[in-house]
Amino acid sequence: MTTVPATNPASEDLAQAVERRRNFAIISHPDAGKTTLTEKLLLYGGAIQQAGAVKARGEQRKVTSDWMELEKQRGISITSTVLQFDYGPNTINLLDTPGHQDFSEDTYRTLAAADNAVMLEDAAKGLEPQTRKLFEVCRMRQIPIFTFINKMDRPGRDPLALLDEIEAELGLTPWAVNWPIGSGEQFRGVIDRRSRDVVLFSRAERGRQSEERLLHLDDPELAELLEPELLEQAVEELELLEAAGAELDLELVHAGELTPVFFGSAMTNFGVRPFLDAFLEMAQKPTARSGHDGSGHEGLIDPLRPEFSGFVFKLQANMDPRHRDRVAFVRVCSGRFEKDMTVRHARTGKTIRLSRPQKLFGQDREVVDDAYPGDVIGLNNPGMFAIGDTLYTGAKVEFEGIPCFSPEIFSWLRNPNPSAFKNFRKGVNELREEGAVQILYDTDQSRRDPILAAVGQLQLEVVQHRLEHEYGVATRLEPMGYQVARWVSGGWPALETVGRIFNCKTVQDAWSRPVLLFKNSWNLNQLQEEHPSLELSAVAPVVSGVEPISL
Repeated sequence: MTTVPATNPASEDLAQAVERRRNFAIISHPDAGKTTLTEKLLLYGGAIQQAGAVKARGEQRKVTSDWMELEKQRGISITSTVLQFDYGPNTINLLDTPGHQDFSEDTYRTLAAADNAVMLEDAAKGLEPQTRKLFEVCRMRQIPIFTFINKMDRPGRDPLALLDEIEAELGLTPWAVNWPIGSGEQFRGVIDRRSRDVVLFSRAERGRQSEERLLHLDDPELAELLEPELLEQAVEELELLEAAGAELDLELVHAGELTPVFFGSAMTNFGVRPFLDAFLEMAQKPTARSGHDGSGHEGLIDPLRPEFSGFVFKLQANMDPRHRDRVAFVRVCSGRFEKDMTVRHARTGKTIRLSRPQKLFGQDREVVDDAYPGDVIGLNNPGMFAIGDTLYTGAKVEFEGIPCFSPEIFSWLRNPNPSAFKNFRKGVNELREEGAVQILYDTDQSRRDPILAAVGQLQLEVVQHRLEHEYGVATRLEPMGYQVARWVSGGWPALETVGRIFNCKTVQDAWSRPVLLFKNSWNLNQLQEEHPSLELSAVAPVVSGVEPISL
């Protein structure tokens, strides 16, 4: 990978900014404690003074990173937010992803902007289905994975068994950076495997930093502070790990083959600071990303490239209901972003002046003057940006697009009130742009109603909820009874060559491409046997340079 020599002050500033930055997303199954861990990390970064656990009891605060009305009602994260804070010499960008399983597509898009992933596991449950799915996405993108085993203050599985499961089921070598002393009610602290220091915890007041005490493993005072059998067991297990012989190799970590493992409890604040310190030391800095130049040559775009470049990985409407705003989230990939700068939009070739860039923190924002590789900025989106769009200055670059995944639930979206059609159309178009749901259309032009295509049922409920509360339109959903979607790789000509096909419905996506819907995978397999020359894809082809259809 080539880097630009730091000969002038601007490139020295850029190199220092990149060196300081760490960017990561947290992946987990619902209820593993992701939102709680996010809040505790912010607490240590000084970004908030008090963390509010999701189930807001009594006077406890609502969670900072959950902002949509539905999220606060249900205690789940269903949108991704971006949280930036400083900790020591580092600037951390935490991409908070939806934990609810129906939102795996939004999570995938967020992982496209992350340099590292933190895999959060519940100590009692180990690996769960959603975590495995998201792990596969990380593996596909070769993102380094750090594992935090949470809820150690509750009865859980044996820590050695949890490590074995990661290795056996994910093919990922675990390396315990620290080891728990006791578990459940007897969780007393962790032993740092590299320094042989023991960190003892005492419970913090709810929502505040926990009290920690640091002693060396050989310190005689430990015998007075800990039950001897707990310490003996932890030391024995550590010796077993040393005998297993794996080495902590950062190259393997950055290649996504070895995962550093940490133990703790986000709810009681045990082990969060030791995790954050070690993570910052080991995590990958913003790296070069795949893209191509104006003549179509593929290559890596270095973060130290002096000209700015970045891509849109998420669109969000109505983050502030009072202002009916729309925000495009842009991951900065190279150069320095400055307020009021003029950039080119790779898909349309247009020049845009970025006048009010924002730094986002849950729902709060402030105008940002500059941003560097690894940072995420919010741009007011007047309908110009689509997910996957590249913005750049200097010579043309375009990053790889972000694919759409195969939806599994399909429903007609009916608008029973014709007088509300204008708002209905506006809502559907904006929610499609935002990627809240995929929109398909019947090939019969007389049927104007859109088809909502989602990864899970909750996605459809969220669209209905938002159409009603943000656009004032009550809608009706009619399930279609299909479960599998496939894009036709050769487009309409390939479909015409095959002639009539049975046991499926042909619809079109927002880019007028043919999509086949099947009731089950048996019907899909039958079609493939009858027409082996017809190439079908579960992932939508990545679009660049084409405008989508509006309702």
